[in-house]
Amino acid sequence: MKKLEVIKNKIYTLDSPKLRQTLAIWRFKGYKIVFTNGCFDLLHLGHLDYLAKAAAKGDKLIVGLNTDSSVTRLKGPHRPITDQNSRAMLLAAMSFVSMVVLFDEETPYKLITKVQPDILVKGADYTPTEIVGYNVVMAKGGKVETIEFLPGYSTTAIEAKIRNSVIE
Repeated sequence: MKKLEVIKNKIYTLDSPKLRQTLAIWRFKGYKIVFTNGCFDLLHLGHLDYLAKAAAKGDKLIVGLNTDSSVTRLKGPHRPITDQNSRAMLLAAMSFVSMVVLFDEETPYKLITKVQPDILVKGADYTPTEIVGYNVVMAKGGKVETIEFLPGYSTTAIEAKIRNSVIE
């Protein structure tokens, strides 16, 4: 299989039968499944650091990725800067990302309910009980954890820097 095909095969949708099948195989093999989510617009070192730390918490890392329309609803009409296909491919190209699942809702609650991860991870700007899906993961005996962000890296800061340099 060609390398781009391998990457594309890591990208799923919420209603994909392939999602259900892959999760069943991973569960049968006893893999510890970690889930996180985000917009991941303009991938940067902060994202890489965060995702690598999330992946280290288990055997398989699933990244829930907001669709373009979801990002626009959350971040405003100027976002996303990078389209969902590009964002999904870049995330899936990371060796430690096992699966990328696109979701169109403002929160990944429906996706978390479907995935039933063993560990749910978000940035430390949340407390565990504030994290969407906390109740789902805790009810199945899983863990909800936070990860500190790498200081100095954010998509919003990069976007502002680009906008300011264009204006100058």
